[in-house]
Amino acid sequence: MDKKSILELKRRMKKDECTFTRMCGCYVNGTKEKVVKLNETFLNLEDEEYYKYLEIAKKALSGAIGNNMMELNFHREEEQPGGHQQFLMGLRSSALKNEELLDMFYDLIIENYDYVGNYLILLFHDAYDVPVKTTDNIKMDESEEVYEYVIVAICPVTLTKPGLGYRKEENRIGTMDRDWMVGMPETGFTFPAFSDRSSDIHAVMFYSKDAKNPHEEIISNVLGCHKKRTDSQKQVAFTDIIKENVSEDKHEEVIANVSEKISEVVTEDETKKLSGEDIAKIMMESGVSEVSVKSIESSYNDTFEEELPDAEVLVDSKVLKAYGAKIARLELEAEVEELKKQLDEAKGIQTNADGQDGAKNELSDADSSQIDNGEVELDENEIVVNVNSDKKELIRAEVINGQKCIVIPVEDDDKVIIKEK
Repeated sequence: MDKKSILELKRRMKKDECTFTRMCGCYVNGTKEKVVKLNETFLNLEDEEYYKYLEIAKKALSGAIGNNMMELNFHREEEQPGGHQQFLMGLRSSALKNEELLDMFYDLIIENYDYVGNYLILLFHDAYDVPVKTTDNIKMDESEEVYEYVIVAICPVTLTKPGLGYRKEENRIGTMDRDWMVGMPETGFTFPAFSDRSSDIHAVMFYSKDAKNPHEEIISNVLGCHKKRTDSQKQVAFTDIIKENVSEDKHEEVIANVSEKISEVVTEDETKKLSGEDIAKIMMESGVSEVSVKSIESSYNDTFEEELPDAEVLVDSKVLKAYGAKIARLELEAEVEELKKQLDEAKGIQTNADGQDGAKNELSDADSSQIDNGEVELDENEIVVNVNSDKKELIRAEVINGQKCIVIPVEDDDKVIIKEK
């Protein structure tokens, strides 16, 4: 499965290019009962419905490959008579015209689909006459093969939100009736897979809206395919390994540092797959203890023993971005504090341990007494201020019109005496 092949299918899902032959479906309520069935010649649908259904089919072929879209292979036994692959082959070859097969398929979904609420099962049948392409990607008139396939989409059906609206019959604004609306698919698949512009009956293209929680019960019990982790699940599993082996207060820092170093690896080689040995080296470079590194390497090998993940999958960009912003904020705060300190020094303001301004140059009671009696000679650059103890806390230093000054607030009943020494 590759991006170009999927885009080739999606580009055909337009009014003038779509060749869907049939669309079938079954609406299932919250108690797993079949409410209504659909069986339509697709090209006969009214335009409004046509485009809505086409949008749903296109959505089941969307998303990042390896995450929302995955190629899954059948278990060998499922390709034998009576297996799930053979059942899907029957649906495809019937062009969705076999009611008995369709009912069996609906029952299979209803029995296994883990979902609380109403939903709609939709099936689309198509036969695409794949044109021959030259080496320079120019389409030829002749056909390479006919790719016959079925798209399955399982869509939630939910009640619209309550609200006000215009009630035409009553010519007034009032509450509107709530209705059941079909949403975009939560999960789905396309059989057979379309790989290198050709049909691959040994695989399906599986779609999941939520890459972290794909419906694995559909993979196992409806398709009979090998389970495979999405890229999001691989990243979560890797992050969990780190969290289990590093102290909680170091989680963010280690994950960010490891993600940064893996990003450097990706820059050098985009297709790089990381082994346990690679991870151990990165952990050591990130400051993780030797004991933790050995434990992480062992857990990593056990978790990804079947298939090593691509390096870029393991980069937690959200944590990396958040931690980077945190470090930048702390550095900025430190710079601001340093600037404040420099500004205070420039103004001649120094803070004593008790929070008072050191610029006041306070004197002891004995020194003050000596000055009052004229026993202490003052230098020409010395200024001594005597105040009552209740005024002491109010004295401050300020720069006024570029001149450093000592400011002493006074009340109307304060007595001010200036003595000259």
